[in-house]
Amino acid sequence: MTAATWGGVLGATLAAGLMLVAVRAVAWRRTPLTVRVLPYLRDLPRTSPGVPSAAPGPPTSVVAAVYGPPLRSAAQTVERVLGGTASVKRRLERAGLSGTSVHDFRVQQVLWGLAGFALAAAYGLLEALTDPGGALASAMLCLVAFAAGVLARDNHLTGQVRARERRILAEFPTVAELLALSVAAGESPVAALDRVVRRSGGDLSADLGKVLAAVRTGEPVPSAFDRLASASGLPLVSRFAQGIAVAVERGTPLADVLHAQAADVREAGRRELIEVAARREVLMMVPVVFLVLPVTVLFAFWPGVVGLSLTTP
Repeated sequence: MTAATWGGVLGATLAAGLMLVAVRAVAWRRTPLTVRVLPYLRDLPRTSPGVPSAAPGPPTSVVAAVYGPPLRSAAQTVERVLGGTASVKRRLERAGLSGTSVHDFRVQQVLWGLAGFALAAAYGLLEALTDPGGALASAMLCLVAFAAGVLARDNHLTGQVRARERRILAEFPTVAELLALSVAAGESPVAALDRVVRRSGGDLSADLGKVLAAVRTGEPVPSAFDRLASASGLPLVSRFAQGIAVAVERGTPLADVLHAQAADVREAGRRELIEVAARREVLMMVPVVFLVLPVTVLFAFWPGVVGLSLTTP
């Protein structure tokens, strides 16, 4: 294919896309038939404000109206191929993205895959201008790039979960000590929780705020903390929530439990720091062996080498 042919194909594709967007924009501006007819049909039952209607609402933009249905179909295909809905849902909750559904996450995976596909297609187009015979390799590269983009979004979600768990572990000792001080000062567990949530900010405080909201709606305190323990992926936070639930349910001293929990987290942080330092010890020796030591040897032996070369007849 010559450059003129590729230009014609790209121009026709752009023109078809613009025409499709224009036609869909004109159709979207029209008032739907249901909106025009429904006010005159009084015998039909009306939906209550709290119950969503069976028919989906109109799209909020032209882009959503044009590309929304294909993206949703592609997301359903990715869901059927990959599966793991329960795992994805749990990771979304652990990452603090409980407002994002599994379907929305699959749509994001498709978008990441399309971004990789577009980069690979652009690279293949540039290669085709110089080597027209590599069309099959370019197509395979585009498919691999799409799959890599889909998997990259999944790995990014796992990274978000780990980053949030690290932030929670960093906040945990301070939050536990504040709760212990509030309880030791004579406040009830709910009042202490309210004070700590209002005075602090972070991922752990957001989780405790959800627990406080559940308690205020009538859920028992042990049940709310048990749910936090089951939803959390960190053993320390699970033990913390279970300890508070048991202390509230059986009447054991809560301040001592919280102080012990904070001390356990600090000790676990020290152990993790020591383990990381032990794993990084070899990496720390790399600049010493490959940078400092050769320079030291060079400084030690170079004057002797120069002196020998000067004194040699």
